[in-house]
Amino acid sequence: MPLPPGGRVLVGLTASEFVLLSVTVGAGALLQVSIGFGLGMLAAPVFSLVDPSLTPTVVLLLATGVTATVLVRERGRADLRGCGWALAGRLPGVLAGTLLVVALPARYLALLIAGVVLTGVTVSLAGFVPRQRRSAVVLAGLASGLMGTATSIGGPPMAMVWQRLSGPELRATMSAFFLVGSLMSLAALTAAGAVGPHALRGTAVLAPAAVVGVLLARPLTRRLNVRRTRTAATALAVAGAVVLVLRQFL
Repeated sequence: MPLPPGGRVLVGLTASEFVLLSVTVGAGALLQVSIGFGLGMLAAPVFSLVDPSLTPTVVLLLATGVTATVLVRERGRADLRGCGWALAGRLPGVLAGTLLVVALPARYLALLIAGVVLTGVTVSLAGFVPRQRRSAVVLAGLASGLMGTATSIGGPPMAMVWQRLSGPELRATMSAFFLVGSLMSLAALTAAGAVGPHALRGTAVLAPAAVVGVLLARPLTRRLNVRRTRTAATALAVAGAVVLVLRQFL
């Protein structure tokens, strides 16, 4: 089938760009189901490189569906009290993040995404383990709301504050938080006029890749080494962030 002029296919993407985003979404969904976060961290830099107009809305929409799946799978294991305090902190963070999306030019938003990834990785490598106090959970929720709304990367603060939870409890708690938190972010972005038809079409086109990632996660989770998987995902996210920074300055 001949391609339209310029080689563009779905939602303004070339075939190679569509394949790259689909693979990224599938891998990110697999991570999200397996370790409780990862879709935003992995996908946001790649989306910003390929088509900045798809960030953060498409990543947030896809993450909402994936986290709902995880929550159903791990139902009954979430720390709902902790989620409540984290969501109380997320609300002002969502409002601040929405202002950034509306006010920042695309170039600076891309640099913010790269900065969030690199900062999160640096803090994680430093071995920082905050105490799971109420104040720390609220503060992490605020940071997650700001970062998640502006860049679709809201996982690192919550992963740090909840890292003492067991695997199933961590996945369930993170998913409950991100399901409600993503809906909050999407509502604020919609009210600010930042959710348009292009993003909705992009979500529909890339949703099958997310479904494939979720389906693959179930048989693969038992075989995955969580530490190695997290290390690989971190390395990929850092590589994407570095390329994103270089692209802005070159």
